[in-house]
Amino acid sequence: LRGTPTCYYGDELGMGDVPIPSDKVQDPWELNVPGLGLGRDPERTPMQWGSTQYAGFSTAEPWLPLAADYKEINVDGETRDPTSILSFFRGMLTLRSSTPALAVGSYRSVYVTVEDVMAYERAHIGDTIVVVLNFGPDGQTLDMSEVGTHGEILLSTFCDRAGVEWMESLSLRGNEGIVLRLKKAGE
Repeated sequence: LRGTPTCYYGDELGMGDVPIPSDKVQDPWELNVPGLGLGRDPERTPMQWGSTQYAGFSTAEPWLPLAADYKEINVDGETRDPTSILSFFRGMLTLRSSTPALAVGSYRSVYVTVEDVMAYERAHIGDTIVVVLNFGPDGQTLDMSEVGTHGEILLSTFCDRAGVEWMESLSLRGNEGIVLRLKKAGE
């Protein structure tokens, strides 16, 4: 949607909140009113830079604990994986900054009859981008005749379909989002 996209520290890696033992709590809200979940410590744990001790965040033990999965979910590993969440974030940020339709374009909802699927269009000065999101676990095939007859996939949340052409219908995997550029007849 139009507006300023916001991501929080660690979102670009898929970092999750970390359970904080009571003896490690640092946040004043949680210290003053324990047990209500008002503290911010679970989402303020060290950035997971690598799989080394303390996740490459420090050479000394950090004041908040690390996530148990820091050896798998970290900047170093995800930088080398072209299908990682970090690769998707980088691709999406690059696409948005280089595509005026995504940054400042108009918004139009696209009506789809397939359950669990949402689609919308962003357009700016002759460039039309369609975002299609499958929120369900099952694959879906969409009739794309309402938005156009063909185009190119610019980005998939699985990071494996850029450049693929589609014609009239579009197949989505479960929990997949796709960014498409519509093409005019003859392109």
